[in-house]
Amino acid sequence: MKPWLEAAQNGDRRALARLLSWVEDGTPEGQAALQELYPRTGQAHVIGITGAPGAGKSTLVGRLARAFRAQVAQLAIIAVDPSSPFSGGALLGDRLRMPELSNDPGTFIRSMASRGQSGGLSRATRDLVTVFDALGCPIILVETVGAGQSEVDIARVAHTIVLVEAPGMGDEIQALKAGVMEIADIVVVNKADRPEAQQTVKALRAVLHEVSSAGHHGAQAQTEGPGYVTTESWEVPILETVAIENTGISELIEAIRAHRAYLESSGLWQKRLERQARADLETWLQRYLLAALESRLGAERLQEEVARLVARTANPLSAAQALLREAGILPLASATAHSSSFPESE
Repeated sequence: MKPWLEAAQNGDRRALARLLSWVEDGTPEGQAALQELYPRTGQAHVIGITGAPGAGKSTLVGRLARAFRAQVAQLAIIAVDPSSPFSGGALLGDRLRMPELSNDPGTFIRSMASRGQSGGLSRATRDLVTVFDALGCPIILVETVGAGQSEVDIARVAHTIVLVEAPGMGDEIQALKAGVMEIADIVVVNKADRPEAQQTVKALRAVLHEVSSAGHHGAQAQTEGPGYVTTESWEVPILETVAIENTGISELIEAIRAHRAYLESSGLWQKRLERQARADLETWLQRYLLAALESRLGAERLQEEVARLVARTANPLSAAQALLREAGILPLASATAHSSSFPESE
């Protein structure tokens, strides 16, 4: 494994591509690489770009990447594309949407299929972030699927979350109920040259006021500078861009850097590192737990419980407990299907 790691560290794109494939596929080589690389992580600024389809996320990511590349030696883009519910495949077309970056030796674009994972990401997204972070990319842009308002998994991966909206899409109304508004650190109204853009800005400002009043971003305080950093909390800015014309990109870069400065000065950078570390641990626990169940009981045994669920002769909670006891993971003592058996995670 070490020759591959050293080659990737020295800029060998073929070695890096092979390494990323091993990690994404969950091979023993990929797992060994993650174990070797993890101690080197924790330095990159991971920026999540999320929002509904058609908002112009890919174009915005391309413009952001070009602007950041003028300031850093290298960066990475991880773009998650939706998978087909039938074949499991994905178009993985971000290289086509970002042709000006494909031949840049300092930019590595990795498209990956969501593989049916909800929340806007793939199961291996965080693992790929680990690789790029360890190999010295100071900026990592993660573009989510764009499946709608349920894309909150990005909060477990990114330090700064940019929510992209487009005028006239009606998303600002749905956002009143959406967790994605609660996790946004920066809101961008892209395609702001459209006549309905100002109405969208006003609606989003009202939504953010409701979110802030509920305490999701902390109590608002006296602002410093252009409204990005506050003395007690982060005041979420609403910025306007026209990505296709490169308009508003410098202001967005400024807001992203201001948000990192806020995280570091407030101590929240460390908190987000802790949140990501917990997410990493929980992810691997889930992987190994399912693998242990299949190894000890066999896939057929799990399918038997699925059949019982379909026939409604069992419920998911009792079936899960039965399988865990049978595998020796839960004690064999009789217990009822009570919610306290599975404490809620934070």
